[in-house]
Amino acid sequence: MDRRSFLKTSALGGSAVAATSLAAPAIAQGATTLTMVTTWPRGLAGVWDSVERFTNNVNEMSGGSLIIDPKGAGELVGALEVFDAVTAGQADLYHGADYYFVGQHPAFAYFTAVPFGMTGPEIMTWYYADGGMALHHELGEIFGLKSFLAGQTAAQGGGWFRKEITSADDFKGLKFRMPGLGGKALAELGASVQVLPGGEIYQALSTGALDGTEWIGPWSDEKLGLQEVCDHYYPAGFHEPGAALSVAANLSVFEGLSPEHQKIIEVAAAEAHQHNYSLFIANNGPALQRLKDGGTQVHEFTPDVWDAFGAASKTVLDGFMDDEIFAKIRESAEASMNATAGWTSVSDSTYVAQRSRVNGM
Repeated sequence: MDRRSFLKTSALGGSAVAATSLAAPAIAQGATTLTMVTTWPRGLAGVWDSVERFTNNVNEMSGGSLIIDPKGAGELVGALEVFDAVTAGQADLYHGADYYFVGQHPAFAYFTAVPFGMTGPEIMTWYYADGGMALHHELGEIFGLKSFLAGQTAAQGGGWFRKEITSADDFKGLKFRMPGLGGKALAELGASVQVLPGGEIYQALSTGALDGTEWIGPWSDEKLGLQEVCDHYYPAGFHEPGAALSVAANLSVFEGLSPEHQKIIEVAAAEAHQHNYSLFIANNGPALQRLKDGGTQVHEFTPDVWDAFGAASKTVLDGFMDDEIFAKIRESAEASMNATAGWTSVSDSTYVAQRSRVNGM
């Protein structure tokens, strides 16, 4: 399906950005410089690390012949405007979480996370071994993008709340920040869902504009100061069991690069993806312990709340199945996830449980 046909036939096509003329990348003294806008403020723990890892990878692997110039959220465009900026040619690339762009197409959520979807290792398996990357390219190219995974937060927490959640009814009227299709599932439960970039969450909680939020995990959340404005934390959530981050280049810009530079972008993104996963895993455990020591009350959702999450998530995902591309991507992701779980459920899961039992951990 080409972009023009998609925009005419998709129910979401009206939100797609119209094509405009593209500025050529800056070239000085034999080097090509690409401007990359991001959904993150500079220095935001974990996610900005992924930006730096990707840009440094490209700059070093190319020997300085290809330079990525990253801009923090708000420096060139707003955090949630990066998709439009790149498709319109105002910037060359973006780095962000693709589920911010479900308004352009709901299938973008699969390249960050969907409720009750894949863990970090399962996303990597699907993306690199089971056709996920090709589907990311197919979806992105409809909008004039060339997309690659370039970060991975691992499992994200269920969120921060001012009051303990004791039943699914507690979500009715709750002002809660959650992007992507997980946010749509919470809306099914009656929550007043808001989508705010990371740099605006603390202020919204401080002023009462939010009653709660999810962000990423203990390390990033602690750095953001969420423990200062909410007492109750749920480490396990339904909405992002493994959340990928993406780099997307304007397709015309990408195709104008040399094959060597194109490959450098692809490989630099993949390395940033796996490195970022390791960074979050290494930092989340110690951060969670610090939060507990500081007085944060840590909880688990009750089984009836998990059941409500499941039913609402199914309603949301099923609601997009009349879209051909969404259905194709969902079926591919779920087939890979189920096949992967066929092994890991009887190997890794059993081993970890037995290791904990034997070692008393």
